[in-house]
Amino acid sequence: MTYSKIISFLVFIVLISELNAQQSIDVLVFSKTAGFRHKSIETGQQQFKNWGAKENWNVKISEETSDISNSILKDIEVLVFLNTTLDVLDENSRKSLKKYINNGGGFVGIHSATDTEYNWPWYHQMIGAQFESHPKTQEAKIDVHHSCNHPSINHFEDTFTVKDEWYNFKDEVLSRVNVLLTLDESTYEGKRMNKNHPIAWYQYYEGGRVFYTGMGHTNEIFHNPMYEKHVIEGVNWAASRTNVKMKTDWENLLDSKLSKFDKFIGVPHKTVDLEWEGKSTDGRTGKPLGINNDPKNVFSTIEENGETLLYITGEVYGGLTTKQEYGNYHFKAQFKWGEKKWEPRLKNKRDNGILYHCKGPHGAFWNVWMSSLECQIQEGDCGDFIALNDVYGDVPASKSFRENGKAYFVYNPKGELTPLKWGKGFEDGQASKNKLYEKPNGEWNTIEIICVGRTSMHIVNGHVVNVVKNARYDLDGKTIPIESGKIQIQSEAAETYYKNIQIKPVSKFPRKYKKQAKL
Repeated sequence: MTYSKIISFLVFIVLISELNAQQSIDVLVFSKTAGFRHKSIETGQQQFKNWGAKENWNVKISEETSDISNSILKDIEVLVFLNTTLDVLDENSRKSLKKYINNGGGFVGIHSATDTEYNWPWYHQMIGAQFESHPKTQEAKIDVHHSCNHPSINHFEDTFTVKDEWYNFKDEVLSRVNVLLTLDESTYEGKRMNKNHPIAWYQYYEGGRVFYTGMGHTNEIFHNPMYEKHVIEGVNWAASRTNVKMKTDWENLLDSKLSKFDKFIGVPHKTVDLEWEGKSTDGRTGKPLGINNDPKNVFSTIEENGETLLYITGEVYGGLTTKQEYGNYHFKAQFKWGEKKWEPRLKNKRDNGILYHCKGPHGAFWNVWMSSLECQIQEGDCGDFIALNDVYGDVPASKSFRENGKAYFVYNPKGELTPLKWGKGFEDGQASKNKLYEKPNGEWNTIEIICVGRTSMHIVNGHVVNVVKNARYDLDGKTIPIESGKIQIQSEAAETYYKNIQIKPVSKFPRKYKKQAKL
């Protein structure tokens, strides 16, 4: 054997080893049509098989609605809607798709996946847009949003030109998605989006990962190497093989447009001056206003002394939710209380909180917040830990008893590691901070949350006041270790201000805090 052949053989062995080391994923490519049928469907199906062979995907092709079922989807990492059109699901398959996403499934939509299920609002929120029209197939220039740092676009230059069929969408693409690629409407004929024309995007949706690309009409596009890389990386991201990398230094999450957040507004109290059929007397029961529907302007920004401040009125329960999910990070912000309080907490302490490792759909807790870990922001209780719904953890704590005999826990670095969750089999669902370090009402406080792996610290004005270990999530009868999730800033009936909301990646806890926590 020649030297060059030996080298080639060794390279081959290395590649095979890497492939085997990468766990296979199960991909279901669904191409049912109830309207126009693209001639490229068969080409796309074959290419997914070819890509699967290279990427260690187990690819199944289907055009049967019955395959969108709990029994099939429970073993699927990524569901691809490849050029589906119109109503391709029945009531049972809709329920199965929703459960699949809520259970952490990945979804990839190709081209006419936005020409699908028009009469199902949940699907519209997931896919991000609805098809309206298209001009003839032609070349167009595409602008790449590299600031997203998503693996599906890292291989593109800042702009590129390609030929395909370009969709115009009804209304605007939903603001909840993270835009990856935008069409330059000056470079082709037949555009109708008033220059704001996203054509590929992604989002973390109700527990799952969703990736959509508007490219995929022609046979030729499926053989385009750039498009191939685009879709492959979209599938691998949807399967959680890869993640969106954080910036290497502090990133400011707060801007005047709150562009890095979604708003989820809960149930208005009956005293709120608002026409709404679902008001409540407790702020919990009733009908939430929902995603990015904030008629009372509960979350907004103001300028003060040249700084951008987040202003939370507190009038309606709500969550300002990051569009991104984060793991292994250092989060910090400054906050202070205002004066106003609202029903149903007029007689209670001013209360808000920062929720992290947020999982699943909005509204899981009190019709407004996600399942999560909470770093409490409440007068006299800043830094307390509270487990919300099905996300929880263990806190080293000392145990005491209330007058009614019920146990409660206080963080103690040397205390016994105590599982805390609201539910059967648990003594309590929260742990108080070990000491009060917050400043008087009206003064700025600094809150920090540091997460490394499954452990997190709550830090108030430079002091570690709580530590949560072994973060986990009860989901569909299983307990899943978690290290990441979205971040929510609460509105909970109290006027509050935040500024300098920042985040950066970390791989370990700072020495000074690690020493305080005796880790």
